[in-house]
Amino acid sequence: MSTNALAEASASTFTNRGASTFIAAPAERNNPAPYFRREFTAEEGLIRATLSVTALGIVEPYLNGSRVGDEMLSPGWTSYRHRIIVTTIDVTSDIRPGPNAVGAIVGEGWAAGRLGWEWQRQLYADQPALFLQLELDYGDHTVIIGTDETFRVGTGAVLANSIYDGETYDARLEPAGWSEPGFNDTTWTHPHTVDWDLNTLQPPTAPPIRRIEELPPANIITSPSGKLIVDFGQNISGWVRLTVTGEAGREITIRHAEILTPAGELETETNRTAEATDRYILRGGAAETWEPRFTFHGFRYAQIDGWPGELTGDAISAVVVHSDMTRTGWFKTSNPLVNQLHSNVVWSMRDNFVGVPTDCPQRDERLGWTGDINAFAPTAAYLYDVRGVLCSWLQDLAAEQAEKGFVPWVVPDALSQPSSPTALWSDVAVSLPWTLYQEYGDPEILRRSYTSMTPYTRQVAALLDGAGLWSSGFQFGDWLDPDAPANNPAAAKTDRHLVASAFFCKTTREIAATAQLLGHDQDAAEFLALAKRVRDAFRHEFISASGRLVAESATAYALAITFEILDPGQLQKAGDRLAEIVAQRGYRISTGFAGTPLVTEALSSTGHIDTAYRLLLEEECPSFLYPVTMGATTIWERWDSVLPDGSINATGMTSLNHYALGAVADWLHRVVGGLQRTEPGYKRIRIAPQPGGGLTSANSSHDTIRGRIEVSWRIADGEVTVQACIPPDTEADVVLPFHPQEPVLTVGDGTHSWRYPAPANYGEAANLSMASPIRDLAKKEPTWQAVMEVLQRYFPGLPLDASAPEAAAMSLNDVLQHVPGVSIELENDLKTALATTAAPEVRKE
Repeated sequence: MSTNALAEASASTFTNRGASTFIAAPAERNNPAPYFRREFTAEEGLIRATLSVTALGIVEPYLNGSRVGDEMLSPGWTSYRHRIIVTTIDVTSDIRPGPNAVGAIVGEGWAAGRLGWEWQRQLYADQPALFLQLELDYGDHTVIIGTDETFRVGTGAVLANSIYDGETYDARLEPAGWSEPGFNDTTWTHPHTVDWDLNTLQPPTAPPIRRIEELPPANIITSPSGKLIVDFGQNISGWVRLTVTGEAGREITIRHAEILTPAGELETETNRTAEATDRYILRGGAAETWEPRFTFHGFRYAQIDGWPGELTGDAISAVVVHSDMTRTGWFKTSNPLVNQLHSNVVWSMRDNFVGVPTDCPQRDERLGWTGDINAFAPTAAYLYDVRGVLCSWLQDLAAEQAEKGFVPWVVPDALSQPSSPTALWSDVAVSLPWTLYQEYGDPEILRRSYTSMTPYTRQVAALLDGAGLWSSGFQFGDWLDPDAPANNPAAAKTDRHLVASAFFCKTTREIAATAQLLGHDQDAAEFLALAKRVRDAFRHEFISASGRLVAESATAYALAITFEILDPGQLQKAGDRLAEIVAQRGYRISTGFAGTPLVTEALSSTGHIDTAYRLLLEEECPSFLYPVTMGATTIWERWDSVLPDGSINATGMTSLNHYALGAVADWLHRVVGGLQRTEPGYKRIRIAPQPGGGLTSANSSHDTIRGRIEVSWRIADGEVTVQACIPPDTEADVVLPFHPQEPVLTVGDGTHSWRYPAPANYGEAANLSMASPIRDLAKKEPTWQAVMEVLQRYFPGLPLDASAPEAAAMSLNDVLQHVPGVSIELENDLKTALATTAAPEVRKE
């Protein structure tokens, strides 16, 4: 069904059969939250009762004194002027013959509250508003109770509520029985109706936001300044739930943060201007249990002020809140640091799928940045079933694009300035539907998005210069290149217009394939010609005949290799040069948003699997594992968001919960785990794990539309074992790692296992030699100390910095080529030092 047809059907459901409209409190009120109620009489013989509810804001519905449903932060955040989601719940068992009461509390949420770092408010509505419709079906007739001016509206315990700043709840002010029949609402007033296009009301197409799990405290500490701080052990999105007993009027304040300062105090730098503070004022008397419902926070730590007596672990928990998606992907290796990296990726995705795929859950932003999800989409589709969340989000993107004439950089669009067409960000209109089609094999995903994909492509085509290059206009480029200035994250090493032209090579191939698949032959011819034109232009401008790029950066090579811009004969030269660049940088990350998801793939696909593993396993900053060694439980926005001394890198962009740079997990699943889709919907797969980096095992499991696929490999006791479980209607091409005969097998559904001799010495520490990189020598403290003693004896004061990036590619042989007076005695002494036994490595916590 088209978007317009769906809207028409929704409008028919929610408007033609009743008189419901949006209602709001009689005067503009930012706070406190309005409470709405209405009593009604139910007849005998009720067959079915359904409650349909939504809001401009966040709604919590009630019926006869009880909360209805288990959705949180409902209706979520959509492009409200085009789509507002209405939840319909069967409440038959909650209706009783005679007097009943229906009601709702409405918070300001995204519609009326503060949104974005520009301090905007009321972006969609002047104040929170409720839409509610209760349908009572008696078989021979139907009664509709809908929101109108006959409702009553008052206030209660929710005194303040803000997505960014938190919730204040005074339990003394909660009007007892307000959503039950017989409540005295004479002091309440009638609401006024809100002029809103009811054709925007639509049924849900995505899973709702729910409370997913609760985490107990990992530790309760008293900071040096005497503050009570709870560490929940994991950075999450959600809030704190507490159970407390104390005197009436006591205020408990809960301040949220992702990290502590080096001194052990709460560090709120990463929240920026978001207050991220909840306040609960006690009713007094018996034990009281409370959690906020009209806000959420990104946090690991909570500072608790005003707690009466001793705080114990059973009195407090962290509630994890996000879209209720089904988990579909798992991955594990023999390396605990890699496993933690993958866990961090999973948690960052969970924390940023709160209705909208956002950049971060903690600060004054939390926006649906298109570049983040575009880079991360293959990983997201492996880990969770994202059809609901992302296809719903694509509807918002298409609606905003059709209205404004451009693909917004954030969806829903909450920016004050228009968004110009931009590579990696705007081309999500093409690449995300293509990724989802590849994952789920459903051409309807492409068909629904086609009218969004084509205008974007033609818009950029019109911007190309005479040579066919995207050479002008604003570009984010290789955003957050670690070498870019802190105050200019777009100032990457790689020419931003090279990045733009490379991405348009990819985008035009995808739209051409889409047009062919959907039978749009004329469009297909147009886009195929465009794809050839932009590829030829890129090759002419940026690539030599041998495959060397004029822009010598890891990102430039990664894009050219993985986007199929190079000819087959050029790949080896490009891959070799990429490996040299990575080694020269000390196997530390030198790529930003554009290059980081692709650089390991570019290396492994050109035969440099060892270099890819060294890049993966490097622990010096910037690297994939540096945050892990610093205790990260989610992916950071910058690799150096936390400095080695534990302090925050105060650049104003230091979120500790950004999933985009976790896109390397896609490579972990496909190359390390060996589970790769080769046809849409996993009709055909490739099982080809590539062990390396000393890993001795890996396992990838993925629930596809055809069933679960499992791939595992293990190297132990001189043998390689590979196992695979293939679902029905799927064929697998199998390439067995290290097999002496290097066979390529094709197998069908069922469980398969292969066992054969392992290569000699796989997984053992390499013998240190004069050709070993200085960085490797330095990791073995006794050996390095012995080597330095020799060098200082022969060349006192010789500067040799093992932490410098070039130390990863420079050996002792290289050093000796640049110093005079090298003798056979020196070489022999160095070889003796290299034989020094290294003590077991001890990792700091």
